[in-house]
Order: sequence, then structure tokens, then C-alpha cells
Amino acid sequence: MTTAGGHALVTGGGSGIGRSIAIALADAGWRVTILGRNLARLEAVRSDRPDMLALSCDVTDEAALVLAVGEARARNGAIAVLVNCAGTVKTAPFEKSDAQMWDALWRTNVMGAVHASRVVLAGMRELPTARIVNIASTASLKGYAYVSAYTATKHALLGLTRALALELAGTSITVNAICPGYADTDIIRDSIATIISKTGRSEAEARSTFTGANPQGRLIDPDEVAGTVLWLLSDAARSVTGQAITIAGGEIM
Repeated sequence: MTTAGGHALVTGGGSGIGRSIAIALADAGWRVTILGRNLARLEAVRSDRPDMLALSCDVTDEAALVLAVGEARARNGAIAVLVNCAGTVKTAPFEKSDAQMWDALWRTNVMGAVHASRVVLAGMRELPTARIVNIASTASLKGYAYVSAYTATKHALLGLTRALALELAGTSITVNAICPGYADTDIIRDSIATIISKTGRSEAEARSTFTGANPQGRLIDPDEVAGTVLWLLSDAARSVTGQAITIAGGEIM
């Protein structure tokens, strides 16, 4: 991008895929701001990359997000890249997925991206080129049992991606979604530990719950997602918009 070396904002940048994306962007020369609810996690990322700006912010709170983005702009300049990575997942059979669960996932996984995109768009329109990248999921493209609320929100995030991409097609802003399969993150590692403790299954057996969906038989490395983000920021991807880019070892074709 002609704005390479500019300002990139990553929500959910304190752990997992968001952390890997933030570090990759910093390594590529971007000024990076990471947002998240857990300031300790954000500061842990900054301990490795003190050049990053870390701001505690809940993306479900639009007013707080406006203030955080304003501070980020004041300290790091205009935002040329937004990566919406903040997300949450809860598991339960559909009949036990209450309204509170649906609301919590909707507010984070969908409205968090809506709020952040709305806040940065006016500034992006003034730049030579800009990018919005939504970190979605294979659950944006297929159904999974026992995560009906999560699956519905990830489908909605992909719908938002496609609609916004068309609205902005006449500008220099592209909007895309990356849809990883199960990734090697703390969430999955904690889930594996829970399966082991509740069922007595071995670590390999518990891990197969997640790797079994991937024809390559492995978890996705968060750095693979980060590498795809970097490609979407390049001039080579300037005509790529409204796409669901799947990183799942052939699970979805």
C-alpha cells in the first residue's frame, strides 16, 4: 500500500490471532494500536513490542470506542488499516443457548466490528488507500453443532463484509473477511484441557476434536492468518474486496 508504514488498528490484539496480526504488522513497519478489554494482556504484547500503543477498550461500548480511536489517532495518526479481531465464543446446545448468550456474542462479534468500522471510515475516505479486514471463521460459511449463536454471528459478520465492500467499491477502501478453521490459540488449548478433565481422554484424543475437521489434520497457526492480512494490505490485493478467504486446510472448498 502507498500508506505502508502508516497506522493500523487491531481490535482483540492482546491474544491469539489478534496478537499475531499486530506483531506481523509492526514487523512490517506499521504503527500499530491494539485494543482489548484485558489491559494486562495488551501490556504483555507491548513488553515484546514497546513501539505499539495499547488501549483498554470494550468494542461493544461505542462511546468508549470513539474515545479510544480518537486517542489512537492523536498519538499514531490517521488509521489506514482496521483489523476487526475482537470476538468471543460460547458453546451450548441450541435449547440451552439463552438470550443473554445470544446478546453477548452479537454485541462483540457483530456490533464490535460495526462500531469500529463506523468510527474509522470517515478518516479512511481521506487517504489514498485503506483496508478493513474482518477476522471471521469457517463458522461464517457452514454450520457447527452446539455453537448456534456463534455461527449466526459469524455469518452476520461475513454479510456485513460483503455489503460494506459493495458500498465502498467506488473508493480506495477494500473490505474482506478471513475465515480460519480451528487455530492454535489459548481458547483451543483451554478447550482441550477441559475435554481432558471432563472425559479422561488423552491429549491427542482431545485435540482430534478440533483437528479432525481439517483434512490436513492440524490446527491453523495464527501466523498464517497474519500473513494473509499482510497480503490483503498489499497493492497486489487492491482488487480483492468482499471476499471470504478461508484458511482451513481444505475443510471448506
